[in-house]
Amino acid sequence: MRCTRCGTCCQETEMLLSTEDILRLENKGYPREFFASYDKDGYVTLRNHQGHCVFYNPEKLQCDVYAERPSGCRVYPVIYDEDHGIVADTVCHAHGTVTEQEKKRKGKKVLKLLEKIDREAQRT
Repeated sequence: MRCTRCGTCCQETEMLLSTEDILRLENKGYPREFFASYDKDGYVTLRNHQGHCVFYNPEKLQCDVYAERPSGCRVYPVIYDEDHGIVADTVCHAHGTVTEQEKKRKGKKVLKLLEKIDREAQRT
């Protein structure tokens, strides 16, 4: 994939977080209340601030926690679509540069991540 660094994927994000993602960000000094939002079903998502992910720097067009970014961000734009399965998200301007090999490789990670997040949400 050839990311254009446009930041579209960071706008109004609904990125799910695993416990591992949360701990990684907390270990970098970020309080959970700053970046995590909980829903009634126990799922955790990244918070938005002024229309974008709290970690997105719109002036620099980059993620302030890139090395520690959540697992879902690492595999994006490969996502699971309930109607079509594993796809490259068309919201991403570079979705056409995702190869079938990359989609397959990252797709396996997406499915494992979603299973993990589902298990964690059920525990709460």
